[in-house]
Amino acid sequence: MPCSPDTPGPTTTERRALDQLAALVRQCHGSRVDVWLDETGTPAAPASAAECLATARRAQLKPYVAPAALLYIGSPEDRAPAIDPYGIAGVTAVILVLAVGVSVLVATRLARPVRAVTAAARRMRGGDGSARVTVRAKGEVGELGAAFNEMSEHLDRMERQRKAMVSDVSHELRTPLSNIRGWLEAAQDGVADLGPALTASLVEEATLLQHIVDDLQQLALADVGRLRLHPEPVDVADLVEQIATVYRAAAEAAELALTAEVTGRPHLDADPVRLRQAVGNLLANAVRYTPAGGRVSLRAYADGDDVLIEVADTGPGIAPEHLPHVFDRFWRAEKSRSRQTGGSGLGLAIVRQLAEAHGGSAAVRSEPGRGATFVLRLPGSPDDA
Repeated sequence: MPCSPDTPGPTTTERRALDQLAALVRQCHGSRVDVWLDETGTPAAPASAAECLATARRAQLKPYVAPAALLYIGSPEDRAPAIDPYGIAGVTAVILVLAVGVSVLVATRLARPVRAVTAAARRMRGGDGSARVTVRAKGEVGELGAAFNEMSEHLDRMERQRKAMVSDVSHELRTPLSNIRGWLEAAQDGVADLGPALTASLVEEATLLQHIVDDLQQLALADVGRLRLHPEPVDVADLVEQIATVYRAAAEAAELALTAEVTGRPHLDADPVRLRQAVGNLLANAVRYTPAGGRVSLRAYADGDDVLIEVADTGPGIAPEHLPHVFDRFWRAEKSRSRQTGGSGLGLAIVRQLAEAHGGSAAVRSEPGRGATFVLRLPGSPDDA
């Protein structure tokens, strides 16, 4: 086919491919060609020519086709081992036995402390207040055992306090009632004369009885959250001066020096009547337990957002083992409960309840022979400058 002068000639690669094709055609030109007819009578392609052309194509494309690659998993020398079904079954059985054994061991270790807690709970239900569990495990099971022991100790302590409170209440109420009844029976039999002195003594016993009942009622209301407060702005300096004035005469009669000091001008939003009662109980205890020639001081000052009211004395102090119990009801270090050595044991319990009702707290610091310091911490007024 003639080419135009402007038509570019074949490239070197194309010329090489054409030369190879021409050589293969010349080679196939001398081959024997068999022409045969198919079922319809149409001439089919000569088998020898088709094979020749296929061979020619393969030879032509061979330089451009990558050789076949063999892929191995491992190395060609490795041989696939024979599968042993009995070995697989044995390994599976060993794994299952180990898994079951470990599961049983772990379940036993977990269930043992739970069974111990259950048994201790049943003993506690039966009235054994000393029921405890020994749990050496860690984690959640150990925390469960520790929480159960804490609960058991708390319930045991509360039960002992309840029994002691019943005994103390009966003692405190029985004493004035016995005095009143004894003197009234003596007067009725004509043995005693209801003169002014005896009448005053009976009034004093009745007043004491009324005071104990009022204190118990106040504590009961505080326990159920029904202690009513009437808060109002309180100038702490004025409050401290009023309380010190009330107890200054009692301090002088006991040959004690009573001082009052207020730093700054702190203010409170509190019930002034309840607050005077709480601070008055602290001052009354300080005057009662401080020997003649001692000193009782009343201080108030601001500490951050709080107001602290302190009552300190130079009395005998409180033993370390007694400090955790000073605010307990009817608790007194002197177990004889003599009227000459202390009151009913409700004053400090009321102090703590009143402080907590105002959103504060009550605490004590003391060393034997160095007096005691009782501290009321109350939230200050937000308008306090």
